Amino acid sequence: LAQQRLLIRGGKVVNDDCSVVADVYVEDGVVQQVGPNLNPEPPTGLVVLDATNKLVIPGGIDTHTHMQFPFMGSRSKDDFYTGTKAAIAGGTTMIIDFAIPQKGCSLIEAFDTWKSWADPKVCCDYALHVAVTWWSNKVKEEMKSLVQNKGVNSFKMFMAYKDLYMVNDEELYAAFSCCKELGAVAQVHAENGELIAQGAKKMLAMGITGPEGHELCRPEEVEAEATQRAITIANAVNCPLYVVHVMSKSAARVISNARREGKVVYGEPIAASLGTDGTNYWNKDWAHAAAYVMGPPLRPDPSTPGFLMNLLANGDLSVTGTDNCTFDICQKALGKDDFTKIPNGVNGVEDRMSVIWEKGVYSGKMDENRFVAVTSTNAAKIFNLYPKKGKVAVGSDADIVIWDPKATRTISAKTHHQANNFNIFEGMICHGVPVATVSRGKVVFEGGAFNVTAGEGKYVFRPPFPPYVYKRVRQREQVCQPVPVKRVPYTGVVSGTPITPK
Repeated sequence: LAQQRLLIRGGKVVNDDCSVVADVYVEDGVVQQVGPNLNPEPPTGLVVLDATNKLVIPGGIDTHTHMQFPFMGSRSKDDFYTGTKAAIAGGTTMIIDFAIPQKGCSLIEAFDTWKSWADPKVCCDYALHVAVTWWSNKVKEEMKSLVQNKGVNSFKMFMAYKDLYMVNDEELYAAFSCCKELGAVAQVHAENGELIAQGAKKMLAMGITGPEGHELCRPEEVEAEATQRAITIANAVNCPLYVVHVMSKSAARVISNARREGKVVYGEPIAASLGTDGTNYWNKDWAHAAAYVMGPPLRPDPSTPGFLMNLLANGDLSVTGTDNCTFDICQKALGKDDFTKIPNGVNGVEDRMSVIWEKGVYSGKMDENRFVAVTSTNAAKIFNLYPKKGKVAVGSDADIVIWDPKATRTISAKTHHQANNFNIFEGMICHGVPVATVSRGKVVFEGGAFNVTAGEGKYVFRPPFPPYVYKRVRQREQVCQPVPVKRVPYTGVVSGTPITPK
């Protein structure tokens, strides 16, 4: 049960739109009062957290995780218990994971499977995106049922992983049209799967079997081309588009340009693409290089993280996830002789908030309010969780983090809570540390100690037609429809010259 009454005293409450010094009073898992010098009665049984000289922010929402995901002949190390426990240690109070059916399999069964894995284990709230890996009338009906009965409002289409998850342009058009009809957000993993398959064959034929081959066979333009194609198809059906894990300058520019043309598209860089780079694929130590293998890959251009952070700071990119999908070195070694067999995935669910504070706020690229927007509020708005999530305000869920902007921590696999034996941010010193995490009104992490049991988190229903996304879409539907030109019918001669076959 949530602690019944909690007072967070003396901190600076930071939302995406403003910051104000105020106390926060919580009862039954919901914020009841925000204001100066609160003295809730009776004082007995009241838990008090001192937030003097610290920030009181909405808990982070990680828009992209893969807990206990069966993938590439293995299963990711972080399950819904260790993964969400690591999340709360890092200041994240909600994750959105992916239920991914095999081709030809039921979307609803995949959803039920993932939910059955998550419910007994989660330490914080969660929701599920569902992947569309094939197309038929059955898939369309199941999407409708998931939206109406299961609280799903986002569907992800893979443009990569040929013969496994990849869908073609015709299927994308159908899936986007269905999303639009249902009021869901269409998501894409944007890479040209056909070019990757050909590129991988070419690299292996050249004797390139190591992790560098992974990046070489899926260069930036492969990501940028698919991003452009997805935006074009989505725009053709007036469907909002969300591009997951933006990894390169090229793909980010495509999204930025599309937004400036007025297209409804959102880009999600991740902790990895904002905090490190792909030069690691050329490391002489195979295990080190393989640790960074993920799809799309990190880019060898070392100026990429700073470029993506600038776009995140100025609004060209919108939200941050992690694509947390951890495989240890023994699992990665499945591809020791062939980079195409290295399980794709990196850590980040615990590190995201600190990495973004360090690279974004401490560096002077963004302010504390924009930090809250890109780590929590924008995700809540896009996926229709706002203002229950993503805001510290009366009536909001008490998912709150007390954040010390002056404290530092050094990221290391020796001290992290992610179930993995390496960390791609190893040795990074981060300013900005969560000192206490509150989930549903209960202090679940404080001073390095957990107070949480498996299954305490809840599945969160997300209604369709998020206003933040769909207000523009609906208006365009009304006023931007093409209409036929009214003209006098043609009454002249119509040629009837027969065409003689040769």
